Amino acid sequence: MRKLTMPELNRLSVEEFRTVEKNRVTIVLDNIRSQNNVGSVFRTADAFLAEEILLCGITATPPHREIHKTALGATESVKWRYFEHTADALAELRTNEYLVIAVEQTNQSIPLNEFHPPEGRKLALLFGNEVNGIDDRLLEMADLSVEIPQFGTKHSINISVSVGIVLWDLLVRSGEIFSKRNPL
Repeated sequence: MRKLTMPELNRLSVEEFRTVEKNRVTIVLDNIRSQNNVGSVFRTADAFLAEEILLCGITATPPHREIHKTALGATESVKWRYFEHTADALAELRTNEYLVIAVEQTNQSIPLNEFHPPEGRKLALLFGNEVNGIDDRLLEMADLSVEIPQFGTKHSINISVSVGIVLWDLLVRSGEIFSKRNPL
């Protein structure tokens, strides 16, 4: 066994990434405090060909040294926009027929492993603040909530880790991630 070389990994250039077909998933970050978490989300969005990231409220935006440190250049490839108010971002997504999914532990949340994304539907994944989660007013704007089943004492997973788990799971189970052709 040996690690693959960079040429063997067949990575897209930034220009190629911008033109390749994306998965129909938008990530919404509501008031994320840590720039390192934001950078990690950019890197995950790049890895899984997410359509875009909506940065809302106090969430830092590129360019920023701490974002750059963990994004490793993904701020150049992944489309992003900033909204002062997360409710405005969600309203726009709903107007454009996205299914808004709050990733939060609620009295109505569906365990991630039991949620089946509707075929062909655009998804918007809403992630909340590291301490307070998703604001109650924003939960009211979501179509549903899903949660990652957890079994330890904390019942909390870092935001950037949560994005990776949810995005991978939904794309695998929807068949989206495996339907992408190798663009090169």
